[in-house]
Amino acid sequence: MKHEGQPKGSVEPSSEPSAGAFPAWEKQTRKRPPFAGLSGKLLFLTIFFVMLAEVLIYLPSVANYRNTWLLDRLTTAGVAASVLAETNTIAPRLQEELLRTTGAVAIALDQGSRRSLIAMNEVPPAIDFTVDMANVPPLMAIWDSLRVLMYQGDGLMRVVGAGQMGHTERVDVVLPVALLQQDMLAFSGRILALSLVISMFTATLVYVSLRALFVRPLQNLTRSMDEFAEDPEDHGRVIRPSGRGDELGDAEVRLAAMQEVLSRNLHQKQRLADLGLAVSKINHDLRNLLASAQLFIERLENVPDPTVTRLAPKILATLDRAVGYTQAVMAYGKAQERPPERRLIALARVADDVAEVLGLADHSVIGFENAVPKNLEVTADPEHLFRVLLNLCRNSVQALEADRDETLVKRIAIEARRAGTGVVITVTDTGPGIPQNIKSALFKAFHSGSKQGGIGLGLAIAAELIKAHGGKIGLDDTRQGTCFCIELPD
Repeated sequence: MKHEGQPKGSVEPSSEPSAGAFPAWEKQTRKRPPFAGLSGKLLFLTIFFVMLAEVLIYLPSVANYRNTWLLDRLTTAGVAASVLAETNTIAPRLQEELLRTTGAVAIALDQGSRRSLIAMNEVPPAIDFTVDMANVPPLMAIWDSLRVLMYQGDGLMRVVGAGQMGHTERVDVVLPVALLQQDMLAFSGRILALSLVISMFTATLVYVSLRALFVRPLQNLTRSMDEFAEDPEDHGRVIRPSGRGDELGDAEVRLAAMQEVLSRNLHQKQRLADLGLAVSKINHDLRNLLASAQLFIERLENVPDPTVTRLAPKILATLDRAVGYTQAVMAYGKAQERPPERRLIALARVADDVAEVLGLADHSVIGFENAVPKNLEVTADPEHLFRVLLNLCRNSVQALEADRDETLVKRIAIEARRAGTGVVITVTDTGPGIPQNIKSALFKAFHSGSKQGGIGLGLAIAAELIKAHGGKIGLDDTRQGTCFCIELPD
């Protein structure tokens, strides 16, 4: 019988990157010029939209101002013209006073049957604008107002309309365009100044409010991300939600949950790296001790005792496997297990070997049933498949031995059947089953919860080995107890 003190394929754990090793650009805070951030954009956008609203308000306002200005001139001229027209004689002094008061060049009164010239200081030249105040649509008023504002020159405009409310007389007034233009420009200046004051006041209030409600909380989120990135394993750097009831409050809660999960996972990965380092240090000494034990057992084989002769080969085989299993934790610490070396194997013999190693053949309280057909053959790595079945059966043995009730049936069964181009293997026990709270993380490393003293690697290693064969492993909840189902393709 050949034994090796140093098994083949020993591996050293790969070095884990530092948990806080984030790219340098993620740790740098961007330097922004003044008003280039979100607050400055909010300020300028608020001013812009308020001014835009003021422009939309200004256009009908200036048109209304124009109409009111013209109606005032018509009313003044109409009242004076009606009074003067009753006397049939108009003194030059009164004409000059009326023209000065209205700012007109000429005023005429149309009484239907006759038309009277009330006052005129000079013969009007060509008329540039004619406005009938009896028919002024809103859009036309806005257009004419813009034309007056943009007008250049010393032209005149003719305005026709009712002089007094309830009277049929129509007043015809000729006015300089510049006179109306000056008053409209002054009105526009007042509107502009008022708009600027309103815009700055509104923008300041919006800026302060939005900065307090949104910008500062966003800055706090960014600052928390930067601080957490410096040392993700420090649980004290996890953001503490402010308790807001809006979307930013939801973002804080979700960020805190994400940081807690990330911190826990990084801490767990660091534990795995530390475990691999520790195992690599003790692996050499452990293998030497196992090799010494093998030598002692080989010497016992020569002792003329039937019990020793019967047990020594089994102990030697167990030590051989123990030497190989010192690599299991280290192998899991690598990126992946070695690729499977598929061979055609008799599955029933592998199940018998598992039962023999676990001592199920003559166990005092646990029965073992190998229901694998003798002629069933599978193409798989024999060592990998043995490790998978051993991990599953060992978990079953530990669960059944933990229950001290002697009236319970305690049995482990390995079954297999061919399904298409693959084989389905089931490992079933009559134990209490898998707790509901750990089913979701059953095949993840370091999530042991079904037994005391476990480190949670057995099922994770089994899942990785089966996946390397292109198969899958899962828990069958339809059966009583615990049942693992393995689908292994040819």
